[in-house]
Amino acid sequence: MSDVLFRNVRLIGGGIDQHGDLLVKDGTIADFGASLGRPDGATIVEEDGAVLCPGLVDMRAALGEPGFEYRETIASAAEAAAAGGITTLACLPDTMPAIDDPSLVHMMRTKGEATGSLTILPYGAATKGCRGEELAEFGLLLEAGAIAFTDGAQAIGSSRLMRMALSYARGFGARIVQHPEDPSLAAGGAATEGEWATRLGLPGIPAAAEAILVARDIRLAQLTGGAVHFAHISTAEALGLIAQAKDAGLHVTCDTAPPYFDLNETAIGEFRTYQKLSPPLRKDEDRRAVVAGLADGTIDAIASDHRPRDTDDTRLPYAVCPPSGVGLATLLGVTLAQVHNGALTLAQAIDLLTLRPARLLGAVGGTLAKGAPADLCLFHPDRIWRVESGKLPGKAQNTPFDGRPIEGRVLGTWKAGKRVFAA
Repeated sequence: MSDVLFRNVRLIGGGIDQHGDLLVKDGTIADFGASLGRPDGATIVEEDGAVLCPGLVDMRAALGEPGFEYRETIASAAEAAAAGGITTLACLPDTMPAIDDPSLVHMMRTKGEATGSLTILPYGAATKGCRGEELAEFGLLLEAGAIAFTDGAQAIGSSRLMRMALSYARGFGARIVQHPEDPSLAAGGAATEGEWATRLGLPGIPAAAEAILVARDIRLAQLTGGAVHFAHISTAEALGLIAQAKDAGLHVTCDTAPPYFDLNETAIGEFRTYQKLSPPLRKDEDRRAVVAGLADGTIDAIASDHRPRDTDDTRLPYAVCPPSGVGLATLLGVTLAQVHNGALTLAQAIDLLTLRPARLLGAVGGTLAKGAPADLCLFHPDRIWRVESGKLPGKAQNTPFDGRPIEGRVLGTWKAGKRVFAA
């Protein structure tokens, strides 16, 4: 493997924000500084106006494999991830079969390594089969390499079971990741309850369904001393509860996804099924609250919330179409919109996509420190492109950002010093 010298780029990540060079040797970051000269035999990478940051760490993505390979395979997801600058990905366990067995954890990690471009960190199922009936074997799953426990897109609806899960996980120093939506209130719904859903004649899900489950689980975290992480937070009310819990010193964290700070419920338009997400798109005041939560630190990370579907799944009436939405290739670009509009600094945005999720997951990466793995993303923050379903990398094409112009494009991705994507 040849050495790589990134010359005259802006280096951002892990507390670093400076212009200069960065040298990769033997798959790790050897040095960085104002001017490193030109080592013999090194490959030179230089691009005017480019930014070099750690490879993105995506802490929430569903993969089609195992069981739904017709939607997406690990290989196709790895292709899309590399095009999006993602080098580490935490995959959800609600596959078929569910990742509730140590052998499946091993399999997912091994298949990730086999791609040569993506580290896959599997979540273990919180309950057997992700059915919400009986806890899975946390200890065995952790020994096999599970990073935390969740039932993926299904909320753990039983208060008793959630209390047990938090207590059980606490004994292992592990975290429960919750889909924060009261199942009984969300059942049968297709859009956020209110004027827009009424106009479209769609069954509504009250926004309070999110805050109700967040409030319950915060109380259970307080009761048990356990750690709970809320995925894809989308409402102002839930963010207020999480901020209070953090102020009280509870083990509470959360993430959000680009649709919840870039889109609102009006994006549904004429029943666009690519915009049917879970949780559903919210009112604009909630979207603005999510942006504020990113800026003030209430939200700990930005995840793709990638959930692939094939064409047949999305060519259904909106009310019965399953929620979905791919997000690997667009994760960085859509996040950068909040930098361009002044809501976030570039350093804040990069930390939300790299260092902070890496710390939550206990993952190696997310930093430009000397000796760290050379998992890197080179992008131009001002390069413009348009999202087009059917032309995205990877197998699944059901993007909620179809047709959206994006300012900010990945130019290259490196995994352990090897280039795995070139624009």
